Amino acid sequence: MSQKEPVAEKSLESVLRDIAKGKGAPCYLLYGDEDFLVEEALGKLVDAIVPEQDRDLSLFVMDDDSTGVDPVCEALLTPSLIPGPKVVLLPKTRLFYSKTSLPELVRKIADSAETDLPAAARAFMIFLDLSGWTLEQLRDDGWRRLTDEQWRDIAGGEGGEDREKWLPRVVEYCAGQGTMAGRHRAGGTEVLEELLSSGLPEGHCLVMTADSVDRRKRLFKVVSEKGVVLPFIRTRSEARQRSLMMENLREKLARRGKTLTSEAWIVLGKKTGFRLRDSAEALDQLITYTGDRTVIEPADVETVIGRTRDDSVFDLTEALVGKDLRKALASLGDLLYQNVHHLVILAMITREVRFLFHGKLFLDTGRIGGFRADMDYGPFQRAVYPAVKGLEAELGKGKSLASQHPYVVYNALRNSTRFSYGELMGHLELVLAADAAMKSTGQDPRLLLERLLVELCGQAGTSS
Repeated sequence: MSQKEPVAEKSLESVLRDIAKGKGAPCYLLYGDEDFLVEEALGKLVDAIVPEQDRDLSLFVMDDDSTGVDPVCEALLTPSLIPGPKVVLLPKTRLFYSKTSLPELVRKIADSAETDLPAAARAFMIFLDLSGWTLEQLRDDGWRRLTDEQWRDIAGGEGGEDREKWLPRVVEYCAGQGTMAGRHRAGGTEVLEELLSSGLPEGHCLVMTADSVDRRKRLFKVVSEKGVVLPFIRTRSEARQRSLMMENLREKLARRGKTLTSEAWIVLGKKTGFRLRDSAEALDQLITYTGDRTVIEPADVETVIGRTRDDSVFDLTEALVGKDLRKALASLGDLLYQNVHHLVILAMITREVRFLFHGKLFLDTGRIGGFRADMDYGPFQRAVYPAVKGLEAELGKGKSLASQHPYVVYNALRNSTRFSYGELMGHLELVLAADAAMKSTGQDPRLLLERLLVELCGQAGTSS
C-alpha cells in the first residue's frame, strides 16, 4: 500500500498541471466531508479535461445508486461521439462504502440530523442498504424494538446511546420521501475494477466523488493504483479551518476587487463555524452589502452575517425565495439546535413572508420609482429607500416593511419580484394555517414546521 500513497496524496494543483501537460489519469476519485471543496475541485477538474463547448457530447453524468456499475462500464467503453476526451462522472457514488463504513455513516447521520436533514436521510438510506435493515422495519416506532446488542452488532456502538434523539426523525423523514425508499445499489464493483485494471479506451476518463470511502475496498486500491485519489477531509483545528477558509475565498474577493481585514476574517469564521459553503454564501452577501467599498470590516460582518447566524432569518429567506428545501430544513435544524422555540421560528417565517408581500404591494402600486431587481445596494439606499421610508407615516411604525433596516427592505423588494401576487397570498394562508395548527392541535411542532417549509418551497425537495 505504501507505494500507492504518493498517488493518493497528490494535490489538486499538481493534478491540474499534469492534465495541462497532457498527462491526465484514466480515473479520479474526490472524497471527503468538505463537500464545498469537493465540488470546487470537481468543477476545476472537469474544466481542465473537457472543453466547455464539447460537454454536451463528451460529459456523461450518471447515477450508480439504482442501476449498478454495468451502464457505467458500458458508457466508458462506448466510443466518443466527437474527437477528444470523454468523461463519465459519478457524483456522490456509493461504490466505496462497505459494512465497515457503518459506524462512520451513523456519525454522519447523527451529526447532520439537526442541521441538514436531507443529507442525514441520504446517508441513512445507504446505512439501511449496507446493514440489511429496511425502512419498513424501523418506521412507525419499529426502531424502538432494536436492542442495544443488535445496534452494536451493526453500528459498533456508534450513536447507540442517544439514537432516540435523531433516529425517529430521520426514519420519519425518509418514510415521507417516496422516491428514496427502496433504492438499492445493484450488483458489485468487480466489472468496474477489471475494466480500470485492464485500461480504458484512449481519452476516456472516469471521475467520481464520494462522501467517504473504505480504503480497504479493492475498487479504492485499483483507483489509487491506476488513477488519482484526492481527499478533502474536514480538519478539526480551528486555526487550520480559518486558514482553509481564507485560502479558498480570497479568489472570490479578488475577482470583485475587495478584501477583508484580518479581524473581519475571524468574525466571519466565528459566525459561520468556518464551514466553507456557509462562508462562501455569507461572502456573497457581504460583497453586495458593501457596494463600492473595497474593504470589508468586522462591523459589516456583524451587520449582515451576525444577524444571519443569530436568527437564521437571511438563510431562511434565501431558501424560501429560491425554493431550496434542503437549505430551508438546514436553517430550521440550526434554530432548533440552538433551542429557539418553535413559535419564534414560525414568527420568523411569517415575518419574512409578510415582508415579501409588502414588497410586492409597494412595487405593484407604483409607489416606488426607479427600483430594479438587479440594482446594487448603494444606489438603492440613495435613490429608492427614501421613497420607501416615506410610506412609513401612512402604514404606521413597527411591523411594516417600510419601518425596517434599509438592507432588509432592499432584499425584500428584490426577492418579491420572483413571486406573483397570488403565490404570496397563498404563502400567507399557509403560515396562518400552520400558526393555528401549532396553537390548537397536539401535532409535533417540528413536523409542522418541516411540512410548512415543504409547502412554501413548492415540494422542491421531493421531486427527485
